[in-house]
Amino acid sequence: MIGGVTPPVVLLHAFPLDSRMFDAIRPAVAARTRLLTPDLRGFGAGPPLGAAAPDLTVLADDVLAELDAAGIDRAIVGGVSMGGYIALNLLRRHPDRIAGLVLADTRSGADDDAARQRRRTAAERADRGEIAAGPDAIAPLVAASTSDLVRVQLAAIAGAVPAATIAWGQRAMAARPDSTAALAVITVPVLVVVGDQDAVTPPEVARQLAATAPEAELVELAGSGHLTPAEDAVGFADALIGWLSRRF
Repeated sequence: MIGGVTPPVVLLHAFPLDSRMFDAIRPAVAARTRLLTPDLRGFGAGPPLGAAAPDLTVLADDVLAELDAAGIDRAIVGGVSMGGYIALNLLRRHPDRIAGLVLADTRSGADDDAARQRRRTAAERADRGEIAAGPDAIAPLVAASTSDLVRVQLAAIAGAVPAATIAWGQRAMAARPDSTAALAVITVPVLVVVGDQDAVTPPEVARQLAATAPEAELVELAGSGHLTPAEDAVGFADALIGWLSRRF
């Protein structure tokens, strides 16, 4: 703890969603500690993209500015998928602001050449207004057993993301550097969460993350895909709150 109080928790949403993906876990986590779930630039109620070149550092700096505005010196920072990339960006550049790290359905490595090309192709399609909308955007991300209600909720969020944001986000993720070296020397507790049906960042990727960080715990959620806080809100909240209780 810091001064006898668990540090605030910041959770950053996945692509192509917004902070509403955390709605189902919000009450339980907020009852345990202060919780911030900002909408990232271009998503949901977040600020507009503006003229910034595609770079996840732009989003990370927005998160840092929000912490500064809230008077928060150090926080437990976490994220799902793209949100995890942003949390790792903050770890690389501002480790003094990180009291703990939560990495859900994400990876520390940079994209390989094939993955970068897929993202660039998706960005070019988005430039032309050709984006996967609603259910088509969500289907590859969730487990087969994920409820229809959750699918509909997530599809509605994804369907509201502008094509320009999709293109920007794909290019920014393609350009991100490797964060593994920073994770390997982290000196604060780390929680790694993954759905055992995650086809995007499979459990073996999460196990490698947990093996890299010196003080990491790994939780695999049965029957969940790539969006664990939405697909298994109870399991995710229990994992996070349990970890907070043990480590803070």
